[in-house]
Amino acid sequence: MTRNARDHVPALTAVCSLASLGLVFGAVLGVIPRGAIPRAPAGVVAAIPHLNAVVSTVAIGTIAAGVAFARRREFGRHRAAMLTSLALFATFLVLYLYKVILEGPATFPGPDAVYQWVYLPLLAVHILLAVVCIPLLYYVLLLATTRPVAALRETAHARVGRVAASLWLVSFLLGDVVYALLYVVY
Repeated sequence: MTRNARDHVPALTAVCSLASLGLVFGAVLGVIPRGAIPRAPAGVVAAIPHLNAVVSTVAIGTIAAGVAFARRREFGRHRAAMLTSLALFATFLVLYLYKVILEGPATFPGPDAVYQWVYLPLLAVHILLAVVCIPLLYYVLLLATTRPVAALRETAHARVGRVAASLWLVSFLLGDVVYALLYVVY
């Protein structure tokens, strides 16, 4: 199976990306009905944004560590850090989608001018980068999991990985700023 996957990384990337983005946009646009999932206690649902802010901040650290490990050619530690980052991203996404399915997207409580000129542009860039990251992350993950480390030099793993990690970091950072605007500043 690994050999078959290794020969079809671009196609698998496309399929996984479309499925993931379909799920995300389905949840955000209300296609997934609220009754389709069990409701956690109100306190748990209310804690999700705060937990996700912590998850995002930790992910920023694990991504940065993963990049540093790769630069030092510590590929075992790089892999562990990036897989941890991926697990944190999945955790964030599952919690975020759960809350969105139950309650819809958060509404901005601050002034209209801040909403239009600060919050919306930050949110738009955050979302755009998150969407762009999905296929890049699948691509580097599939390359890394279907080949030995030595064979990765023959692929675009490092080049695409640098772009993916940079965009991923900025997306997580902007996500923390969006959180601060929604739950701390206003």
